[in-house]
Amino acid sequence: MYVCLCEGVTDRQIREAIYDGCCSYRDVRATLGVASQCGKCACVAKQVVRETLSEMQSSQAALAYPASFAAA
Repeated sequence: MYVCLCEGVTDRQIREAIYDGCCSYRDVRATLGVASQCGKCACVAKQVVRETLSEMQSSQAALAYPASFAAA
């Protein structure tokens, strides 16, 4: 699904950016340019970031040394 029409960013691209090392909404915004034009997508983009980071934290909980992420 397209999240940011101005920059043509999808929810999949946001998730991939997080999997590739972005640890916050700010990181995703800097990397993909989401919400940098009109800003109407900011709420949905933040929600995708939060959900993805939460999923990653849940999967990391089973590891001996889990990574920590900021949910923005």
